Amino acid sequence: MPPRIRHAALALIAAAGVAQARAPAPIATPIGKAEDCVPLQSIRETRVRDDQTIDFYMRNRKIYRNVLAGRCPQLGFEERFTYQTSLSQLCSTDIITVLQSPNFTRGASCGLGKFQPVKLSPR
Repeated sequence: MPPRIRHAALALIAAAGVAQARAPAPIATPIGKAEDCVPLQSIRETRVRDDQTIDFYMRNRKIYRNVLAGRCPQLGFEERFTYQTSLSQLCSTDIITVLQSPNFTRGASCGLGKFQPVKLSPR
């Protein structure tokens, strides 16, 4: 029997209707060695910063910044994505797919980068 495929959608709700100017991503100061994977059950929330940057907020209060290898079209606008993995972790070898409005249709698929533990500067 093949391994069970896990599906998960991590989404942030954008302001409805009106496009707003996006605040720049907080400055991230690296605080340790970048990691290849993070445990799925430890992810509390994600914040898409732009077409290439996602911050992963973990249950243990750690924050990992993931900078994708290249721009992922519409990721920064839609601010939501999905992924599939047969493991209990999300890794730099995994692919995310942008979820587009309306009806959460599938958009561009892009590869994740390494998970860099960071301290974010206050705004």
